[in-house]
Amino acid sequence: MIQVTNSIALDEAELQESFIRASGPGGQNVNKVETAVQLRFDVRGSPSLPEDVKVRLERLAGKRLTNEGVLIITAQRFRMQERNREDAVNRLVEMIRQATERPKPRRPTRPTLASKKRRLEAKGRRSDIKKGRTSKPGYD
Repeated sequence: MIQVTNSIALDEAELQESFIRASGPGGQNVNKVETAVQLRFDVRGSPSLPEDVKVRLERLAGKRLTNEGVLIITAQRFRMQERNREDAVNRLVEMIRQATERPKPRRPTRPTLASKKRRLEAKGRRSDIKKGRTSKPGYD
Protein backbone atom coordinates (compact mmCIF):
# COMPACT_ATOMS: atom_id res chain seq x y z
CA MET A 1 0.00 0.00 0.00
CA ILE A 2 1.21 3.49 -0.88
CA GLN A 3 0.11 6.01 1.75
CA VAL A 4 -0.98 9.30 0.13
CA THR A 5 -2.77 11.01 3.02
CA ASN A 6 -4.15 9.84 6.37
CA SER A 7 -7.39 8.73 4.71
CA ILE A 8 -6.17 7.72 1.23
CA ALA A 9 -3.89 4.79 0.41
CA LEU A 10 -3.29 3.33 -3.06
CA ASP A 11 -2.98 -0.38 -3.65
CA GLU A 12 0.16 -1.12 -5.67
CA ALA A 13 -1.93 -3.39 -7.91
CA GLU A 14 -3.70 -0.25 -9.24
CA LEU A 15 -0.42 0.96 -10.79
CA GLN A 16 0.84 -0.45 -14.08
CA GLU A 17 4.48 0.09 -14.96
CA SER A 18 6.12 -0.34 -18.33
CA PHE A 19 9.72 0.38 -19.17
CA ILE A 20 10.84 2.27 -22.26
CA ARG A 21 14.11 3.57 -23.61
CA ALA A 22 14.91 7.01 -22.28
CA SER A 23 16.03 9.91 -24.40
CA GLY A 24 18.92 12.15 -23.44
CA PRO A 25 22.35 11.41 -21.97
CA GLY A 26 23.56 7.90 -21.25
CA GLY A 27 26.13 7.19 -23.93
CA GLN A 28 25.98 3.84 -25.67
CA ASN A 29 23.95 2.49 -22.77
CA VAL A 30 20.90 4.61 -23.68
CA ASN A 31 20.27 2.53 -26.83
CA LYS A 32 20.35 -0.81 -25.00
CA VAL A 33 18.71 -0.36 -21.62
CA GLU A 34 15.09 0.55 -20.91
CA THR A 35 15.51 2.86 -17.93
CA ALA A 36 12.55 5.22 -18.39
CA VAL A 37 9.33 4.29 -16.58
CA GLN A 38 5.81 4.85 -17.85
CA LEU A 39 3.39 4.67 -14.91
CA ARG A 40 -0.32 4.19 -15.64
CA PHE A 41 -3.04 4.83 -13.06
CA ASP A 42 -6.75 4.42 -13.82
CA VAL A 43 -8.24 7.49 -12.15
CA ARG A 44 -11.89 6.78 -12.97
CA GLY A 45 -11.67 3.10 -12.02
CA SER A 46 -9.75 3.55 -8.78
CA PRO A 47 -11.62 2.35 -5.67
CA SER A 48 -9.12 4.16 -3.42
CA LEU A 49 -10.05 7.73 -4.36
CA PRO A 50 -13.21 9.62 -3.37
CA GLU A 51 -15.30 11.04 -6.26
CA ASP A 52 -14.42 14.71 -5.61
CA VAL A 53 -10.68 13.90 -5.59
CA LYS A 54 -11.07 12.01 -8.89
CA VAL A 55 -12.67 15.05 -10.53
CA ARG A 56 -9.94 17.42 -9.31
CA LEU A 57 -7.20 14.94 -10.28
CA GLU A 58 -8.59 14.69 -13.81
CA ARG A 59 -8.49 18.48 -14.07
CA LEU A 60 -4.91 18.60 -12.72
CA ALA A 61 -3.70 15.85 -15.06
CA GLY A 62 -4.50 17.78 -18.24
CA LYS A 63 -2.84 16.21 -21.29
CA ARG A 64 -1.46 13.31 -19.25
CA LEU A 65 -5.00 11.85 -18.96
CA THR A 66 -6.27 9.58 -21.75
CA ASN A 67 -9.86 9.53 -23.01
CA GLU A 68 -10.45 6.42 -20.89
CA GLY A 69 -9.41 8.24 -17.71
CA VAL A 70 -5.95 6.69 -17.36
CA LEU A 71 -3.23 8.98 -16.01
CA ILE A 72 0.17 8.40 -17.65
CA ILE A 73 3.34 9.64 -15.95
CA THR A 74 6.67 9.18 -17.73
CA ALA A 75 9.81 9.39 -15.61
CA GLN A 76 13.24 9.48 -17.26
CA ARG A 77 15.13 11.94 -15.10
CA PHE A 78 17.59 9.36 -13.78
CA ARG A 79 19.77 6.75 -15.47
CA MET A 80 18.57 3.96 -13.19
CA GLN A 81 15.25 2.18 -13.64
CA GLU A 82 14.61 1.94 -9.90
CA ARG A 83 15.09 5.68 -9.29
CA ASN A 84 12.82 6.51 -12.23
CA ARG A 85 10.19 4.18 -10.77
CA GLU A 86 10.38 5.96 -7.41
CA ASP A 87 10.23 9.34 -9.16
CA ALA A 88 7.08 8.36 -11.08
CA VAL A 89 5.32 7.10 -7.94
CA ASN A 90 6.33 10.23 -5.99
CA ARG A 91 4.97 12.46 -8.75
CA LEU A 92 1.68 10.54 -8.75
CA VAL A 93 1.37 10.76 -4.96
CA GLU A 94 2.11 14.51 -5.04
CA MET A 95 -0.51 15.05 -7.76
CA ILE A 96 -3.12 13.16 -5.71
CA ARG A 97 -2.21 15.21 -2.62
CA GLN A 98 -2.82 18.39 -4.60
CA ALA A 99 -6.18 17.01 -5.73
CA THR A 100 -7.24 16.33 -2.13
CA GLU A 101 -7.02 20.03 -1.24
CA ARG A 102 -10.40 21.64 -1.68
CA PRO A 103 -10.23 25.00 -3.44
CA LYS A 104 -11.29 27.94 -1.29
CA PRO A 105 -14.61 29.37 -2.47
CA ARG A 106 -14.25 32.88 -3.85
CA ARG A 107 -16.19 35.52 -1.97
CA PRO A 108 -17.32 38.31 -4.28
CA THR A 109 -15.97 41.71 -3.24
CA ARG A 110 -16.76 45.23 -4.33
CA PRO A 111 -14.21 47.92 -5.19
CA THR A 112 -13.59 50.53 -2.49
CA LEU A 113 -14.54 54.16 -2.97
CA ALA A 114 -10.86 55.19 -3.00
CA SER A 115 -10.03 52.68 -5.76
CA LYS A 116 -12.96 53.94 -7.83
CA LYS A 117 -11.68 57.53 -7.47
CA ARG A 118 -8.12 56.50 -8.42
CA ARG A 119 -9.44 54.72 -11.50
CA LEU A 120 -11.47 57.73 -12.63
CA GLU A 121 -8.53 60.13 -12.05
CA ALA A 122 -6.23 57.89 -14.10
CA LYS A 123 -8.81 57.76 -16.88
CA GLY A 124 -9.05 61.55 -16.82
CA ARG A 125 -5.25 61.95 -17.06
CA ARG A 126 -5.11 59.50 -19.95
CA SER A 127 -7.96 61.32 -21.69
CA ASP A 128 -6.11 64.66 -21.36
CA ILE A 129 -2.96 63.12 -22.87
CA LYS A 130 -4.92 61.80 -25.82
CA LYS A 131 -6.75 65.12 -26.33
CA GLY A 132 -3.36 66.80 -26.68
CA ARG A 133 -2.55 64.53 -29.61
CA THR A 134 -5.31 65.82 -31.91
CA SER A 135 -3.91 67.21 -35.14
CA LYS A 136 -4.53 70.83 -36.05
CA PRO A 137 -5.85 71.60 -39.54
CA GLY A 138 -3.08 72.33 -42.05
CA TYR A 139 -0.33 70.46 -40.14
CA ASP A 140 -0.94 66.92 -41.47
